[in-house]
Amino acid sequence: MNRFSMNFFAPPACRTEQAGRGLYSPMMKARNCWLVVAGYAVAMAWVEAAVVFYLRTMINRVDPYQANPLPNVAGFAGVELIREAATLIMLFTVGLLAGGNWRSRWGYAAIAFGIWDIFYYVFLKLITHWPHSALDWDVLFLLPLPWWGPVLAPVIIACLMIFWGTLATQWDHPGRRFRSEAKPWLLNLSGIVIALYVFMADAIRAAPHGEEAVRAMLPTQFAWGTFTLAAILMSAPAIDLARKVLRDRPSSAPVESREPALEKIYLDNIE
Repeated sequence: MNRFSMNFFAPPACRTEQAGRGLYSPMMKARNCWLVVAGYAVAMAWVEAAVVFYLRTMINRVDPYQANPLPNVAGFAGVELIREAATLIMLFTVGLLAGGNWRSRWGYAAIAFGIWDIFYYVFLKLITHWPHSALDWDVLFLLPLPWWGPVLAPVIIACLMIFWGTLATQWDHPGRRFRSEAKPWLLNLSGIVIALYVFMADAIRAAPHGEEAVRAMLPTQFAWGTFTLAAILMSAPAIDLARKVLRDRPSSAPVESREPALEKIYLDNIE
């Protein structure tokens, strides 16, 4: 898919000068694109909360931290696994459409995922009055094994994703490209692996005893120290990019302020 076709399918607020000098010119600012992606993520969060409300009500597990937290209901497991995978594809797709290069595409995908995750819990609280606190245990994902963790843990990761995604989409543009370095991303990958282990540690220990043991398992203690280390490592790309933005701040204003000539052309065309 070339840059023109990517632009054509992008949300109107995210289209760039590649679309021509009409309505979808550089006057449509990066900030507007951020808001479009955020709005999409909030809407998806409501859908996710509603679906989880239906499912957990059907199996009487609105609060998942109770005996037999993942009952084996015929047909549910396979459908739920595919639904989770489909949700991730949808979140990545909006980033793919919104961004103009691979960094901004990943950035918008990170923003979408982070906002979706946070507002999922906000809406779940409104619908079900759960979670009762940020430290309540939740089943975060089921792929490839159940992830267990306090609500606060995925929210911390979501905030990191929004922070990095905002830097990558609002300050990295044709007038100023920030070079990606391998070291921060290797640290990030290490942090992701550690966090995944923390979330799935109890399920991994239960796995040798069979599927029923994994379904019935309830964690008793969250490794906050290890998770904190993972979060610090995962924040490396965001810290690195923030440092570059601050260092180059006088010349790295958001996208919209760096296109005065094109804006003048646009204004001339509509007069």
